[in-house]
Amino acid sequence: MLITTTQMDGITIVLPPRHIIGEAIPELRQALTRQIDKSQMPRIVIDFGRVHKMDSGGLGTLVNAYSLAKAKQGRIGVINVGHNIKNLVVRSRLITFFEHFENKETAVSAFAGIG
Repeated sequence: MLITTTQMDGITIVLPPRHIIGEAIPELRQALTRQIDKSQMPRIVIDFGRVHKMDSGGLGTLVNAYSLAKAKQGRIGVINVGHNIKNLVVRSRLITFFEHFENKETAVSAFAGIG
């Protein structure tokens, strides 16, 4: 699996693989936890642009990351959420956990004023 992590104006951008299932889940969990652990106030944007499939384990990983970041007064935002993933998040009633942005620039701009 390949998870890409970049920085933009102090904000971490995480690009998960096409499918957040099976072996990709621990890798995503590790990538997110690493970013949260190394910041006093983590600010992470998850780009779902190439994600087409996610299971309940993937949702659990996102909720765990949200909880860890929130405990440090951090924020997690999402961009490019496709229809299938959005339906899954809405059905699981997690839609209000994550801040939604139109694009990376909007998310980074919103998060850059913090910390």
